[in-house]
Amino acid sequence: MDDLTVVREFEADVAPLTDDARTAARARLRRAIVRDGRPGALSRRLMIRVAVAGTATAAVAGGVVVTGRHGDGGGTDAPRIATLSAAELLHKAAARSRADSAGTPVPRDDQYVYTKMFVARTYVNGGRRRTWTDESWMSVDGSKPSRRQEYGKVHRDPPLGRHEVRWPPTEYAKLAEWPTDPDRLLDTLRMGLGPGGRSAEATVGSDEVHVAPMGQDKIDRMAFVNAVQLFVVPRIMPPGLEAATFEAVARIPGIRIDREAVDGLGRKAVAVSYPEFDFAFLFDATDYTYLGLRLKGSTADLVDGKFKHRDRYHELRARERLGVVDRIGQRP
Repeated sequence: MDDLTVVREFEADVAPLTDDARTAARARLRRAIVRDGRPGALSRRLMIRVAVAGTATAAVAGGVVVTGRHGDGGGTDAPRIATLSAAELLHKAAARSRADSAGTPVPRDDQYVYTKMFVARTYVNGGRRRTWTDESWMSVDGSKPSRRQEYGKVHRDPPLGRHEVRWPPTEYAKLAEWPTDPDRLLDTLRMGLGPGGRSAEATVGSDEVHVAPMGQDKIDRMAFVNAVQLFVVPRIMPPGLEAATFEAVARIPGIRIDREAVDGLGRKAVAVSYPEFDFAFLFDATDYTYLGLRLKGSTADLVDGKFKHRDRYHELRARERLGVVDRIGQRP
């Protein structure tokens, strides 16, 4: 009898496990492998128990492949493969986000969001590579000056003006008004535009945004862009918002997956992107933790009123640290 058949029979009378339980089971397996030092020496019974917890599922074509190894009783190792679609991966990332953010305190308005980002840029012509480690301190409510670093250059941002609007907002209180239900959040990311591309006035909290008519594909592209923007500029997410963002993106038709990605720090990653858009989310290929972003770009010169692009590049942004501190210069 093959192992997958045993797994199906073993699982038949067991209630489905939560994503958190499956993540914990994978962690227990990794710890067992490290302790023993020989993956093939793990007992078949242990592998079956972990498989039931989510490490072995039936293969579905077109997804991301995550492999492990198990002993077959004959002294040889064989790959164990589980496949995930882009949407399934995003749901795993959402579960990981909820588990990691459990118990995170609500920041005070007088505090700062601290971020440390490693940026690696490779130019298309010649393969020249540049790297930066950027640190930023952003006022939680926007009422105090902030210090933001981009590509090694320090920017000292003044407090937000009385009528100044950032969208998506960076202020914690405004983000707290955003829905954490994935369907409602997707509507917000689409700026209130439903099927058919009707023009609309979208109201998010106290901010009103006017949108011109557009087709559904452009609406979905805009939703993906807005989801990415939540991660481009440093911000602390209220409970459940990061996870809901991943689940909302999972509902966008056409999202695709790249299972051969790496992040800026060289960690094996899985990328989720939207067709013909130069940004992609990067997640850890093993535990689905959000790692950062991948993008394409170029420098540009303004010539005769038009931008002339040059020095095209590929860029990886890895989020190394995110936290809340009491003053600029302090690190969590």
